[in-house]
Formats: sequence, C-alpha cells, structure tokens
Amino acid sequence: MAKKKVKKRKEIKRKLLHKYRLVILNESTFEEKISFKLSRLNVFVTGSLFMIGLIGLTTLLIAFTPLREYIPGYSSTRLKKEATELTYKTDSLIRTLNYTNKYLDNIRMVLKGDIENTVVNRDSLFQQYKLDPASVDLSPIKEDSLLRAEVALEDKYNLFERTIDKKNLVLFTPVNGSISMGFNPNEKHYAVDVTAVTDSPVKAVANGTVIFSEWTADTGYVIIIEHEGGLLSVYKHNGSLSKYQGNIVRGGEVIAAVGNTGELTTGPHLHFEIWDNGTPIDPTNYIDFN
Repeated sequence: MAKKKVKKRKEIKRKLLHKYRLVILNESTFEEKISFKLSRLNVFVTGSLFMIGLIGLTTLLIAFTPLREYIPGYSSTRLKKEATELTYKTDSLIRTLNYTNKYLDNIRMVLKGDIENTVVNRDSLFQQYKLDPASVDLSPIKEDSLLRAEVALEDKYNLFERTIDKKNLVLFTPVNGSISMGFNPNEKHYAVDVTAVTDSPVKAVANGTVIFSEWTADTGYVIIIEHEGGLLSVYKHNGSLSKYQGNIVRGGEVIAAVGNTGELTTGPHLHFEIWDNGTPIDPTNYIDFN
C-alpha cells in the first residue's frame, strides 16, 4: 500500500515537472519563430500570478478611480461633495434665519413700544455659581490689572453717568417744538411727543437706511431708520412719508411731515423714539427740541 502511494506521488511529480515545448511556426514555410519550454507547474504558477495581478489591478481601479461610480452600490464623489456643500449652506442659512428672526423681533418690539420681560428662576441662576472657594485661583492676572488701571483712569475724569456710551454721537433735531409728553419707561412710553404745526418737515437725526416705512392702524404713518452702531430712530403719527424702505438718508434730510394719523394720536405731533441695540433711550439726552 505504501509503495502505491509513493509511486502515485512520483507519477504526479513527473507530470507536473515534465517538460513540453510550445513552438510557433510559419504556416507557409514551417519556419520556427518562437519556442517555449513549459511544464504543468510553470503554467499553473504563471496563471495564478496573472490572476492575482489582474484582481489587484481591478481593485485599485475601483478604489482609486471614478470607475467605481459605475458599479451599483457605490456613491458618486461629486454627489458627496455637493451634499457636504449643501449641508454647510443649510447650516449658514439656518443661522442667518435665526439672526433675521431676532432682528425682526426687535423691529416688532419697537413698533409695539414694548420690551420683552424675561423671567429668571433665581434658584437655578445661583446654583450654577455655587463653587468651592478653595478650588478657585483668585490671584490677579496681568490683563486684569491692566483693565482695572484703564477703568480707574476713565472714571477719574468721568463727571456724569450715562446710560449708553456712544462716542462722537451727534444727532440732528427731527422737528422743533415743545415736548407734550416725555420719556417715561414706567408707563411704557419709550419716546418723546413733540407738538408741531401740521405738515412741518420731519428730518432724519443721522445718516442711515430706512428699514420700515408703512402705515399702521395705531400709530399711522411710521418710518424707522437704522443707523451705525445698532441705533434705531423711530418716527410715528406722520402725516405723510417722503422716504421708503431701502432708501439711504443723510442726517438732516427730510423724511416725512408732521401729522395726526393713527388711532392713538391726540393731535398734530411727532412721536419720536431712539433704540440702542433693542434698548430704548431718552432722546432728550442727545437732542434739543426747542
């Protein structure tokens, strides 16, 4: 039995290593052109290496060239790039939309003459500041010392307290007249009412852009101008409007005429407001209406 196995192995080895000659002849002259010495083992090894190389080359072409886009199941690189760009644009649009909605809320608040009240839970507010004093480093830093010195120098020569700090703020008088009702936040009157003759010109207090110029039921013809630094000037109860939304105006330019329009009016006058980043301020601090 063992002899048969040995004999069979030798026969297989002989077949694998047996030499063959592959000859390519000229059919007309029988001239030998090319000849190869081959064996079954050589053919098997060469064929296996060729198949492995072919599979590797195909894999590389699919993985690193656009040819993979033609294979079902693979997504396009261009589509991935467009999807990523659309994601970024969507995020930017959502952020811009939130800013726009906040801006429109401020304009709506100005038109209503109201300030949003925020209710704060004192317990939750103080809870986040409950820290262990031993874990806090209270030693002053260089920036803190410089800031303290700068504030001390400013306070040294500051003779008056101001509700806002607007450098070089120069405002034109919108209309000359007597003030019939002053700025009173307690009664939610965030403006001054200036009585004047009907059709007297109303002027812009500073350079800016008209962001609202429409009729409202309560306050008649209203025009709102946005100025530099987040400043808004509001003119209500006008008899007519000379500027429209999107117009650019200069300080002292006529934008409307005094009137008696709207359900809440009490006679010919100008209801004038100034808002600084959503906060109403007293116009008499910056303008002399007499």
